[in-house]
Amino acid sequence: MSTAGPARRVTIVAARHREAVALVAAEGPGAELSVLCVEEDGKDGRAALDRALADAERRGCRVTGAPRTVGAPDGGHAALLRELRTLRPQRVRLADPDPAHVSYDEERELPVHDEPAENAAAALTALAAVREHQLESGTPVFVDCHRAGADERPDAASQPRYPHPAHWLTEGFDGRLSAFLPSAAGIVRWTQREPGGTAWQGPELLPGPRLMPGLRVVRDLHGFPHLFALRRIPLKDGGDDIAVVRATQYRTGHPLTPWHSLGSPNSGNRHRSREVGFPAAAFDGTGGLSVFVRNFGHSVSYRHQGADGTWTPWQHLRGVRVADELVPVTTAGGETELFARARDSAAVLRWYRSAPDGAWTEDRTVPFSPRPGSLAAGPEPGTVLFRDLRTNEPCVWWPGATGPVPLGGADEGAGPVTGVRGVEAAGRPYSLLVRSGPGGACVVGVHAEGRADAGVWWNALPADSAVMPAAVRDRAGVVTLATLTAGSQLGLAHRESPSGGFEFDRWYTV
Repeated sequence: MSTAGPARRVTIVAARHREAVALVAAEGPGAELSVLCVEEDGKDGRAALDRALADAERRGCRVTGAPRTVGAPDGGHAALLRELRTLRPQRVRLADPDPAHVSYDEERELPVHDEPAENAAAALTALAAVREHQLESGTPVFVDCHRAGADERPDAASQPRYPHPAHWLTEGFDGRLSAFLPSAAGIVRWTQREPGGTAWQGPELLPGPRLMPGLRVVRDLHGFPHLFALRRIPLKDGGDDIAVVRATQYRTGHPLTPWHSLGSPNSGNRHRSREVGFPAAAFDGTGGLSVFVRNFGHSVSYRHQGADGTWTPWQHLRGVRVADELVPVTTAGGETELFARARDSAAVLRWYRSAPDGAWTEDRTVPFSPRPGSLAAGPEPGTVLFRDLRTNEPCVWWPGATGPVPLGGADEGAGPVTGVRGVEAAGRPYSLLVRSGPGGACVVGVHAEGRADAGVWWNALPADSAVMPAAVRDRAGVVTLATLTAGSQLGLAHRESPSGGFEFDRWYTV
């Protein structure tokens, strides 16, 4: 797969011209940009967008025509759909459809936002139109909703409201691989036809009505992948409720289980439930499952499912207010711990407990400050990976370490660092790391397992990815890398030798 593929077609939809400025600024080089506005704007707003588009062209984007206003009595849905049929975007950038509140009106019992209400309304209208366009065309369209409100940390505004999954390539119970990505109309899946093979089928749209465009993929102790998302549910008295939902793939390539609702900490309240954070989940050593979300009050709520299948109700972890960035990890002893980026400072909080049914303890002594959007569970038990807030250098930390261990590779890349452990070479185990580099490049690093302090060897591979690249080691020891090309194809590469060096075969697309 060459880095010189087709330009990714990106359409930005905003309420007005001035609201499109930040969305344009978030787009990297190489995109073919078009802008649609639901309402007309004043002279200053149009001028600001013109400047933003000129800046985008200077950094390597190609702007296709002047911004178009598509307002209509129905809120713009039909007009947006007509434009989307013509533009055929591969990606769509939108504002936050459910921005976080900045205060609360106790008298009216309503949250107060500093975002104009028409921004969220335009995002919801556009999301419905993009869903319909994808269902009509049969081609996946990937959506980025940019977070707004209640997070004052640097770079917070550029973080997605619905994150792309970090572990979206996974091995199933039968040894075949599956790739899952969230799209405008639901989850799309690619499936490996034979274990270790290069023939795949997909993309296939999986049923999941009114899922928001984000996804978490978590594998259980038996090898079954579990998918977690948010689903919008209309309420009888108007507005929407948003629930955490889960589905499981028990047979590779076969239908998922129905999406089961876990509700939310603020279920039934159409104002509070809209702000529920994106779910994060982990299995412990006994097979128990914990699901965590940031709640309306900007603290953490969780539900736990025991190994016998019994769920607890939503429970609350008291402590420092957190951003919508939660990362559970499983320790070497099989316990689940939770890391969360603080909402109002550069700190990270950690919760742990001494027994599976014990009380949670909050730890405020975690000695690092991550760049927003970069926290992730490390491939080795109990570890967490992140990018340093000041330098953007990837680092690793684990409880008991006096400080984070720098991993080298500081560059202009963004997003989390993930990886897999137990990669054998010359009879020794290694951990393989993967991350996005400048422009979405796929960057791979390797270090001796348990010895990140001994140094990481980084290598940028000849492939760019429109989402965070993913890696998996299957039961035969084969390491596979996955990317999403600018043309929305699945890009794959396999390690040349299961026990030799760390070279990868030539990329291919499906």
